[in-house]
Parts: sequence; C-alpha cells; structure tokens
Amino acid sequence: MIYVELPDDRVRRLSFYLAMEEYVARHMDERDFFFMWQVEPSVIFGRNQLIENEVNLEFCRNRGIRTYRRKSGGGCVYADMKNIMFSYITSEENVGFTFNRYINMVVLVLNRLGVDARANGRNDIMIGDRKVSGNAFYKLPGRSVVHGTMLYDTDMENMVGSITPTDGKLLSKGVRSVRQRIALLKDHIGMDMDEFKLFVRDNLCKNRVTLTESDVSAVEHIERGYLSDDFIYGNNPRYTVTRRGRIEGVGEMEVRMELKNDIIKAVNIVGDYFLTGDMDSMLIAPLIGTRLTAEELTAALPRNTEDVVMNLSREELVKLLMSK
Repeated sequence: MIYVELPDDRVRRLSFYLAMEEYVARHMDERDFFFMWQVEPSVIFGRNQLIENEVNLEFCRNRGIRTYRRKSGGGCVYADMKNIMFSYITSEENVGFTFNRYINMVVLVLNRLGVDARANGRNDIMIGDRKVSGNAFYKLPGRSVVHGTMLYDTDMENMVGSITPTDGKLLSKGVRSVRQRIALLKDHIGMDMDEFKLFVRDNLCKNRVTLTESDVSAVEHIERGYLSDDFIYGNNPRYTVTRRGRIEGVGEMEVRMELKNDIIKAVNIVGDYFLTGDMDSMLIAPLIGTRLTAEELTAALPRNTEDVVMNLSREELVKLLMSK
C-alpha cells in the first residue's frame, strides 16, 4: 500500500481531505492508497443525513466548529487536532471485502501495539466494550473509499455539545455518558500521537508518494463542491408523509414522501445507513409514481436492496414505507 503525503505540513479544512480522497481515487492508478489527517474542530455528517437533525448549529457557531457533509453514509462525527482521521482508497469494489479488509488492517496494527482491539458491528473498532474508531464507505467508478476516526484523544465537551442540546445539565450528563462508551487510545499505548502515526504508516505502507502543487490545485478544485450550500444543506423535496424507524443492522432511516391520491410524487430517504449502490436510480426512481401499497411497492423495488443500502431487505423497506 502507498502512503500519500502533501508537499507541506499545514492543516487544511476537513473538506480538503475529503476532496483529496476523491482526487486520489480518480487520478492515481495504484491498487491501494492510505493517508492520515487532522483538522481544527469540525463536525462531519453523512451523505444522507439532515444537518438540522444531527448538528447543534448554535453550539458549533459559538465554539467556532465548522460543519461539513461527506459522500459516505453513516452518522455524525466530531473531529479535532487531538484525534486522527484515516483514509483508505482501493480498486477493490466489493463492499463487504473492502470494509472488512480495511478494518482488519487497522485492528492488526493496534494488536501489534498490545491493544486488545476488535471489529464490532457494521463499522466500529472496539477496545473492550468501548468504541475507539468508527468508519464509513462510499464508491466511485472503479474505486472504493473508506474513511474513519481514530480517537487518540478529543475534546469531550465539543464532541457531545456539537451534536446534542446545549443545556448545561444535559451537556454534562452527555459527556459522562459518552466517555463511558468510547476509548481514548492514549490510555492504552505508551506512544504520543506522532509516534503512533509513524507506527501506523510504517506498518501499513511500503512506499510513499508526495502530491505536487499541481495535484494540490486539482484537489482544491474538487473541494469547492464540498463547500457549496447545495451539497452541505441539500435540496429536500416537499413532503406530506414521514416514516421513520430503526432497522437492525441498517441504522436509522427516515423516509419523507410527497403523496397525491396515494401515489408517490417525490421521496427522500435520510439516515445514518451505509450506501453500497446508487440510491437515486435503484431505490428513489422506482418509487416515483408507485401507489403506496405493500403489493405495488414490493413490485416496484429491486429484489436485492442490499446492493443499495447495506443489510436492507426489500421487506424491511416496504414495512417502513407502510408504517404509521
């Protein structure tokens, strides 16, 4: 695997590193790439999430915490200079294989440091019963991108406050609650952050490549898309009906529909689920013009909805659409 470096050490906006993943995926030809990055306090939410549902915008404004949307699914994440973000780009397109390979690589590195780490659930790495890393995935033509957190340390108050109410009692309680559910790597290894990053790089990568100034300019061009209001805030259709629920192995899903005479005219599906295929063409388009009955929904939807949303069966989606 090849480690990708920048020509200088300055800290950039989170959106730059998302664009850098995309640039590497689209323009660099080796099979596997990896790089690490850190950012000033930022919140990053999933492609299919509504910012107003996930982010405490007032808290973020007051604390100078920037907000960004990514192109992968999954939940809302807080990042700062005390933790490390990992990016893995590969030509392997099988979702399950890519995800498992990446997470197992990271777990093995932690094991080599004497950390009792293991993969858990759909996207987490655990130390004991506490989460130390959460990861997300998306596909580009001929490429797969996995990115995730590594909680070496973090500002707990910012982490909790940026995605929860700012009421003092709730914030205090939230910090205590979250701290009981997450592991900080600094408590489990005898390395400072720079030593840990060097260990990860040397254990995962055999070669290095440094982006040129021309490459950086191309990354910055891609970055503009991540900074646009349309991408960050999204364009949600008018809706008359909302269905929401949690599906085991899939995550939280909220379906918003505009109906006319029980015919679906517009639909939007948001949540912290993981996309593995093209939502617009494979799920949204078949639903438009379909009558809201279990029979017609089942006939309209593809049999293998797991190819679009990880672990989502057609039966579960129809059940959600028909729920009250």
